[in-house]
Amino acid sequence: MLVLGIKTGETITIGDNVKITFVKVKENTTRVAIDAPREVTILREGVENKKQAVND
Repeated sequence: MLVLGIKTGETITIGDNVKITFVKVKENTTRVAIDAPREVTILREGVENKKQAVND
């Protein structure tokens, strides 16, 4: 696992075509913008866990 200190406006690139930009960083909340091709599935962990519980 990689742990980074991030400032507002900084961007992380994953592979050749996924970019994550940190739009707003506060004490307990971070807003991110994700630029990725449509075929890349992006799931927020808490939401995926709830989705699985409903389907079980």
